[in-house]
Amino acid sequence: MALAPKLEFRQSQQLVMTPQLQQAIKLLQLSNLELAEFVDKQLEENPFLEKAEVADDAPIERRDTVDKQKSENVSGGETSEPSSLDSGDASSEALDIAYDDNDGAPVNENATGGDYRVNDWSSAGSKRRFDGEDREFGATIKREISLGEHLNEQLKVATRDSKQLLIGAYIIDLIDEAGYLREDIGAIAQRLGADIDEVKETHRLITTFDPCGVGARDLKECLRLQLQDCDRLDPAMDAFVNNIELLAKGDLKGLMKATNSDEEDVRDMVAEVRSLTPKPGYAFSSETTQAVAPDVFVRQAQDGSWKVELNNETLPRVLVNQHYFAEIASASSGEEDKVFVNEQFANANWLAKSLDQRARTILKVASEIVRQQDAFLAYGVKHLRPLNLKVVAEAIQMHESTVSRVTSNKYMATPRGSFELKYFFTASIAATNGGEAHSAEAVRQRIRELVDSETRDSILSDDKIVEILQGEGIDIARRTVAKYRETLNIPSSVQRRRLSAPNAI
Repeated sequence: MALAPKLEFRQSQQLVMTPQLQQAIKLLQLSNLELAEFVDKQLEENPFLEKAEVADDAPIERRDTVDKQKSENVSGGETSEPSSLDSGDASSEALDIAYDDNDGAPVNENATGGDYRVNDWSSAGSKRRFDGEDREFGATIKREISLGEHLNEQLKVATRDSKQLLIGAYIIDLIDEAGYLREDIGAIAQRLGADIDEVKETHRLITTFDPCGVGARDLKECLRLQLQDCDRLDPAMDAFVNNIELLAKGDLKGLMKATNSDEEDVRDMVAEVRSLTPKPGYAFSSETTQAVAPDVFVRQAQDGSWKVELNNETLPRVLVNQHYFAEIASASSGEEDKVFVNEQFANANWLAKSLDQRARTILKVASEIVRQQDAFLAYGVKHLRPLNLKVVAEAIQMHESTVSRVTSNKYMATPRGSFELKYFFTASIAATNGGEAHSAEAVRQRIRELVDSETRDSILSDDKIVEILQGEGIDIARRTVAKYRETLNIPSSVQRRRLSAPNAI
């Protein structure tokens, strides 16, 4: 066959991920805090976007009720669309598949119904001023010093040597939040090109700083530093620290033998060691614990049904200023200006619709989860049902990838506490009699209950727990019980028997 250049036309189909489509997918998997930051940035960049104030008739939330007995969604009222959205925009058609995977399975928009209303939170605010001064929030709040800053201040006081200051600052930067130095001294010296004796001396200097025990390379060194500081590191105590793993096992006789001490002295050493601080750096941790803001509220109505509502306080809302767009578009003369104005207006419309679609999708997924797990809400974790993404996706006619994105970093506040949406998706464990499968989380809870109800004379082995669970209709293997027990931080039966012994530490 002769080789020759030629032109061929081929027709093919492919799903193109446009920037708008990528943005819609990104919005769906963002947490409420990340979404608020993203919207604030868009408000700064796009002149046609405005932040909407929450009003009594704002159509951003649907209320679904899930009957506890029948497990059916009941919705009422009319659905109203935001007046700021242009329903004739061609990009609304692409939004139907914005939250699906590459297979292009469309989202069934008709599956979303119900009444969209907003709770009135205006009474929660206050316009009072405390002292008449216009101070910026946080101006009077004292900033907590970090562990690194605390150690660097002591280093500057402890030495004037420039080389030691440099080595010390480097070592302090390597100390983790618990107060430990995890790097090898030799590796530090090689990296800095310094003499290893100088690095060792600087490290020794840092271990004398406050808090006591900081800069230690392991737990034993940390305990020794603290005992040395209070002049209690005698030979017996040093032997005790060397065999600290026996304390974790509750081996009193082993510690007596290792320290060559009687029972009373060993118990005194145990009490003294337990009064020390195994992680001294935590006293200077600069990290603050943030309360999780739920995305969805689940409340029980008077008729026994469950009401599913979006959290309006964490739900950003934007409006598209069409009047400003019309004014700017008519005043634009150049082709480049017109392209920019039209592009920004299209992006504003797309963002508004994406936010609305995101809220609807989260509410649909949450409502189905409540419908599937209504027994958990009513009776507790023992009644948590096995559930996977496919079941929810088929019920709401969406793709599994959409449900997966919705359940990431989203939280639901229920009468039984706040849970991440992924918490309700648990593996199934078959029943011995061929009945309804059991949730893995419910089985873990049952194992904890069995261990908590143990007495000193009846410590349950893993085999015995398997026997009890199988008697309750749960078909489970011994290795699964052992795995669940370890995830619950429950010691083995041998360790529990030793800890419950009369002479246990």
